[in-house]
Amino acid sequence: MILSNILPPFSGGIAPIPFLATVVAEDSPIILSGVLLTLVVIYLASKFGAEVARRLDFPPVLGELVAGVLVGVSALHLVIFPEGGLSASDSVIMTALQGLNQLAPEALNRIFESQSEVISVLAEIGVIILLFEIGLESDLRQLKEVGIQATVVACVGVAAPFAAGTAGLMLLFHVAAIPAIFAGAALTATSIGITSKVLSELGQLKSKEGQIIVGAAVIDDVLGIIVLAVVASLAKTGEIDVANVIYLIVSATAFLIGSILLGGIFNKSFVAIVDQLKTRGNIVIPAFIFAFFMAFLGNAIHLEAILGAFAAGLVLDETDARNELDELIKPIADLLVPIFFVTVGARADLGVLNPAVPENRAGLLIAVFLVVVAIAGKLVTGWAAFGIPGINRLAIGVGMIPRGEVGLVFAGIGSASGILDKPLEVSIIIMVILTTFLAPPFLRVAFGSSADPIPEVSTPVESTSK
Repeated sequence: MILSNILPPFSGGIAPIPFLATVVAEDSPIILSGVLLTLVVIYLASKFGAEVARRLDFPPVLGELVAGVLVGVSALHLVIFPEGGLSASDSVIMTALQGLNQLAPEALNRIFESQSEVISVLAEIGVIILLFEIGLESDLRQLKEVGIQATVVACVGVAAPFAAGTAGLMLLFHVAAIPAIFAGAALTATSIGITSKVLSELGQLKSKEGQIIVGAAVIDDVLGIIVLAVVASLAKTGEIDVANVIYLIVSATAFLIGSILLGGIFNKSFVAIVDQLKTRGNIVIPAFIFAFFMAFLGNAIHLEAILGAFAAGLVLDETDARNELDELIKPIADLLVPIFFVTVGARADLGVLNPAVPENRAGLLIAVFLVVVAIAGKLVTGWAAFGIPGINRLAIGVGMIPRGEVGLVFAGIGSASGILDKPLEVSIIIMVILTTFLAPPFLRVAFGSSADPIPEVSTPVESTSK
């Protein structure tokens, strides 16, 4: 997971916070001040960015990402982290705390590192909750309705960009195998929330194309999480072991499918427990106990915590309390998930893509390459759909293009684990931004203004938003 290579391991799960036991006692109030002030900046940035993006008819998550870039190392230096050689003197917040508390440089650096660890832990919890929420919103009933066509489209949509991206980075840009595989994996995701919103606006959500796009995007999420679990675990060892790859693929698939198949038992137990509890949190607390325990199990079998959280969401999606649970989790996700997206943007140093610096030009070429592969690798999925004469294959391909939140999860994990260097990390983020921005207008063009809109009907799919 994000912190698995930063913090020491703790039984395969979320790591403890080591600095809390060693920090100087008088530093604790100042660390808390730094954390609180950083959270104020993060929340202000996330809300401002999301509102601006919403008014421009773009996904709010992109606004949070761009706002993170503005407050981070690329611009204002309000939210920065020690990775990459940055020190407390580079942080505007740390400089303010130094002036208020008359801190020595050594104490300031110690406080900066501790405060950064706390924010990173909060981001870690935020991404686990995000994947739990995505699992809850991934309607398994929809997968059964769209059938084999969506499965084929999803498999092509994962395999084509992954293979082209990984091979191209290694052959054309001489990127090492592990970073190339990770970047290739980042190309596999599809954001169902963005495409379903546009399909709904166009009245095409119930069309054959719309059903295939939404179903394939859900399957893409499942495949993408498995791919992420595999490549992130590979990155921990620093080498490619075929036997280990096979183990990870089999164990990730078995873990996810096994969780779903046992969902009936889990659901009955969950409902029985909820019925017995009469105090506040009777639904949401058992849900998070289950999600965090599943996340722990994911790490315990050498996969990823997010795979367990995602599986927990898929299982609880089938419970009678699902709708109420959705509403209860939203405010918690609203509180913690923006920390993850803003910190991903804050860590991205866009200065490494400044063309005026000669050594940066390779990063620009990588960014262009990733964008081209990201678009082409999904466009071909439209021609993978079969058995439906007269279907709009271009619309299916365009609908699969946006990477959205899942792509940012790849970038964030790759960055914090040290797998990606700065040019490759920023190139991935640029790819996510451009594909997510371009897909909505392209999808409108693909369906064509002359298409007769199908009346919008409220369905479980329309509530599936990430």
